[in-house]
Amino acid sequence: MNRSILIVICDFLLLSLLTFSTDITRMADENTQPPTKVVLATNAVVNAGADLAAVMKRALEDERSRREQLQQQLAQVRTTTEQQQTQLGEHEQKTLRLQEQFAASQTNIDSLNRQLESMSLRAQESQQKLAATQAEAQRESAMATTLQQQLDLLAKSNQLAQTERQRLASQLQLAEVEKKAAAERAAFMQQEVQAAHAETAKLAEGFKTLATNSSALAQEIRDNRPLAPNTVFSEFVSNRVEARIFGARSGLFGMDLSRDKKIITVLATDGTNYFALCHVQDTPLTLWSPGTDWDKFSGTLFRQTTQVPIHSLSFHEQDPRVVMIPVTPADARLLGCKIYRVSSDPYKFQDAVLVGANDGYYGECNFQMELKMPQYVRLDRNLLKGLFGKFNPSRGDLVFSRTGELLGIMVNGSYCLTIHTFATTDTIPFDEDLRKRPTGGMLAELYGYVFNMPPRLQ
Repeated sequence: MNRSILIVICDFLLLSLLTFSTDITRMADENTQPPTKVVLATNAVVNAGADLAAVMKRALEDERSRREQLQQQLAQVRTTTEQQQTQLGEHEQKTLRLQEQFAASQTNIDSLNRQLESMSLRAQESQQKLAATQAEAQRESAMATTLQQQLDLLAKSNQLAQTERQRLASQLQLAEVEKKAAAERAAFMQQEVQAAHAETAKLAEGFKTLATNSSALAQEIRDNRPLAPNTVFSEFVSNRVEARIFGARSGLFGMDLSRDKKIITVLATDGTNYFALCHVQDTPLTLWSPGTDWDKFSGTLFRQTTQVPIHSLSFHEQDPRVVMIPVTPADARLLGCKIYRVSSDPYKFQDAVLVGANDGYYGECNFQMELKMPQYVRLDRNLLKGLFGKFNPSRGDLVFSRTGELLGIMVNGSYCLTIHTFATTDTIPFDEDLRKRPTGGMLAELYGYVFNMPPRLQ
């Protein structure tokens, strides 16, 4: 039976018993015959009306207290259910059923409240008929017993609800434990991922180091691998440039003594500066005393269909017979040829490749160091071999190391000036009027420098 109905019944019984007790007392005073003694099947009571009223009153108070407790517990269960809704998705259907039952109970409570009001009106009418309702009192006693049984069932239901709450709490704790374990597993997996990333970075660094070492090793192998003379000459043919220098001057009676020279050479660099190299005899200039005064110089560097102007001409500080034509980095890129590096270790190999740039011969030759003249190496003409074309090594020939670097330039038929730097001693500008700055004195001075060299270098 519903709890609200039980409360209403208890209230009705209480009122009935109070009325009934009053009538019994009055009847006893008038020496009337006492009412028939009613013995309940479950309890033997001497004063049934008073004891039953007290019991019902106490039961009513207990029921109200339980009702309040149950309402508080229901509110707590409802709050707990709402808080656990997101974490206990598997109990959602059960929670919905509980909410539906609560809504139905609320509806029943409202209905019972209305019934209570109706029964209150009936109770007022029943007070007038209480004398004739002794049998009904016995029936109500039986109903009280039934209600007690229902109260026991309700208590058991409350116990089951408490058990259900405990089970839900246990499941919530289990879910929290599983959540914590999942978080720990996620942290562990994150650590593993970080460790894997660190290992990957370490491997990448190792591969990078290996690649760098491999590149350095490959470069070292290339730097130390001797090239065949054919390969060196083939590179020279592919990357040679042509320089045309025109020197203008006039002699006695206005005679035109201008000279025009064509030079085949290559571009070389020390890592900073770019120059085209040649021997002074390949230019219109001559080192002699007295020197020649020139009016003007002009020139152009050619490669295939590309040409760039020559801005000046300089003499090497170590040996002025070596002429250097400076080239800007932009002009070097425009010509698009290989820029030969000067040899960092000219004595790595015992032999070198000699190329007659203007005459088109090349070959392999041994050379020796000169202790008294460390800037020069001496060509061993007795060991010339493999020369192709005209067999006449002479001044102005280019000398390449076996690794393809520029070793130097022949200053005469036997000695080669090794090029380490491009230090200059004097410079002649092009496309300027040189009559205001005569070149004869400078050329005579340079001739004197060469004339004072050891005879084998002249």
